[in-house]
Amino acid sequence: MGELILIRHGETDWSRSGRYAGRTDLPMTDAGVAAAKALAPALARRHLVAVLSSPLSRAMRTAELAGLTGVKPDPDLMEWDYGGYEGLTETQIREARPGWDLWRDGAVPGAAGYPGEQLHQVAARTDAVLDRVRPLLNDGDVALIAHGHLQRVLTARWLGLDPSAGRLFGHPHPGTLSLLGAEHEQPVVSAWNIP
Repeated sequence: MGELILIRHGETDWSRSGRYAGRTDLPMTDAGVAAAKALAPALARRHLVAVLSSPLSRAMRTAELAGLTGVKPDPDLMEWDYGGYEGLTETQIREARPGWDLWRDGAVPGAAGYPGEQLHQVAARTDAVLDRVRPLLNDGDVALIAHGHLQRVLTARWLGLDPSAGRLFGHPHPGTLSLLGAEHEQPVVSAWNIP
């Protein structure tokens, strides 16, 4: 059985400053570009049978810079839609909503195109991705290029946990790999946050 290779896109100005970037299409910083390129040697050693990416440019560009080919955009891999919290930091959100927690409270509707999502909606998208890629793992590895919160929800669902357990995984750093596999036919996290 192959492994599921989770790749977080390279750094953007918003990821560096802690601003929530769900659906806003942001370019990578120079550091983000360098980190994406640095992933190429590790990925070149893998037998990839499929590569799926969030359609946002920071994810698609990460795939390109990491040397991945045959990349298929998958809207289910887009980041959590932060709605009215898009572009804000957690501190700014909590000033308006004391005690707010993304994992419990989700997002509020924002401007047009940013309706906001609740955790169960993000989990439904990650479940759909996992349903599509699990059969492919019989033939090799599958790479998914996506975003931090989505990656954490997907990992929880891979392990068969409630999606809220995603809060227990450290936030994946931009431009890193994480590996999901199986041990004795049980799903496991094989590695996390590999630069």
